[in-house]
Amino acid sequence: VRGLVKEHIDSFNYFITKGIKNIVRANNRIEARSDPGIYLEYKNIYIGEPSVQVDFRVETITPHFCRLTDRTYSAPVIVDVEYTVGKTHAKHRKPSFTIGYMPIMLRSYACVLNGKDEAELARYGECPLDPGGYFIVKGTEKVILIQEQLSKNRIIIDTDNKGRVTASVTSSTHEVKSKTVICMDKEKIYLHLNQFTKPIPIIVVMKAMGIETDQEVVQMVGRDPRYGDLLYLSIQECATERIYTQQQALQYMDDKVTYAGAGNIKDGRSKLILRDVFVAHVPVNNGNFQPKCIYTAVMLRRMLDAILNSDTFDDKDYVGNKRLELSGQLVSLLFEDLFKTMNTYAVDRMNKNSDMARSSPLDFSQLIMQQDVITSGLERAISTGNWDIKRFKMHRKGVSQVLSRLSYMASLGYMTRITPQFEKTRKTSGPRALQPSQWGMLCPCDTPEGEACGLTKNLALMTHVTTDQEEGPLRNLCFSLGVEDLSLLSGEEIHAPGSFLVMFNGLILGKHRQPQRFANNMRTFRRSGKIGEFVSVFVNEKQHCIHIASDGGRVCRPLIIADKGRSRVKEHHMKELRV
Repeated sequence: VRGLVKEHIDSFNYFITKGIKNIVRANNRIEARSDPGIYLEYKNIYIGEPSVQVDFRVETITPHFCRLTDRTYSAPVIVDVEYTVGKTHAKHRKPSFTIGYMPIMLRSYACVLNGKDEAELARYGECPLDPGGYFIVKGTEKVILIQEQLSKNRIIIDTDNKGRVTASVTSSTHEVKSKTVICMDKEKIYLHLNQFTKPIPIIVVMKAMGIETDQEVVQMVGRDPRYGDLLYLSIQECATERIYTQQQALQYMDDKVTYAGAGNIKDGRSKLILRDVFVAHVPVNNGNFQPKCIYTAVMLRRMLDAILNSDTFDDKDYVGNKRLELSGQLVSLLFEDLFKTMNTYAVDRMNKNSDMARSSPLDFSQLIMQQDVITSGLERAISTGNWDIKRFKMHRKGVSQVLSRLSYMASLGYMTRITPQFEKTRKTSGPRALQPSQWGMLCPCDTPEGEACGLTKNLALMTHVTTDQEEGPLRNLCFSLGVEDLSLLSGEEIHAPGSFLVMFNGLILGKHRQPQRFANNMRTFRRSGKIGEFVSVFVNEKQHCIHIASDGGRVCRPLIIADKGRSRVKEHHMKELRV
């Protein structure tokens, strides 16, 4: 049974061991507006064991006790904080300090049933065959369904409803989530961002990022004269607007910024938007926009390729372009939102308090204790199934459902069900069709009849859904295998014939001159167990790219490695398995 719900438990385990620490590390300090000396800093965060507070004493609870007494099976979220108090800024440390309670998935690391044998499970009142992987909220068993969506941080070339060619990237980091769209309209190329009132010509954007001459832009996209012809009108439009330098370009973009925030501060806003919102997952270190320019040029090149050759459009229904969001990721989005809300609320209270003249000195730890934003928010979302996260523009209904206990198969089927994002009423045949790339990943026949036919799918029995892996070691390995660093290359060298770009989780690492050899080296490392077994390496000959992926939510299936047509699995392997 371990394989059927393993994805859910793995992803939740990743969240409570690594993900929650990353979220807190990204937002670890809050300070008062009037006096930055009054602050609170989160030093550490971890999840305690499932318990409930009764009359100021803490009692540990079991899942069955919660089912019978209509409670939520949840564990305290404990932080170690350091904060200052009063005018003197005296430092205080407060270890093991509860900020809220988080519902716990059964059989995960934080659960009391983790690693118990059958006799102990029976003593807890649990069925030894029950797979776990669900939550108990207010006495009812809730499953968070697997959500399917287009992959983040990847360039996707497509046509919009007016038939224009667009290149879009949905960026997602711990700080910002944004969507960047570049589209071709009347043979001119524009950038669409929510922060700007009007579409902005792409050459202006390139100039604003510090690439001032038109020659450099064309070199970055590629030396092919057909690219130059397609870019010609955009370059001409930029010249008619009299924009030649970086300052003029930034000035032009400042006028187009959507009015937001107090005070009429538009100067310098566009540079911040370019730095933080425009393809947000490409980092800008010390004001160096070079990686972002190259990424934009690659987007343009892919787009112009699609115009010249319509085979290069991306297929949105292809399984490789999809990511499955498991319960761990969904809970972590929710927790991130609630954690930030709690902090802003505390800062607001602190500011109001410090504005009053004769106020008693407050400290942040009292403000954080007084509210149960995290507890009530997580509980409400899982029990109703509505994930309304305004911060990430996420409004989904029916994410969690009551686990049906009609039969053992029904409750297992609930765990492997995949729900899509778009509504069932549209009469589209594309997403409903059985894709060849779904072979071995999704069950071809387990789908409801009627309006949801082909949209609600189920995982196959042998499928594995990946969880995130650490990126640092992999990145260093790529560089040691001969990838030339991006920051050392000029626009001309990037698209030199015979060199392949290396894309790692949607970021451009650099280029490599012998793609096949590089890919074989990576595969050898993977088979010998030096890097994670679920790192995928793919050489795309058409786009002159090597794609390396180690992010979570990719669907994999077991494969047998064949050498020159002979399988590597021999008879003695099978005998060892039977033993």
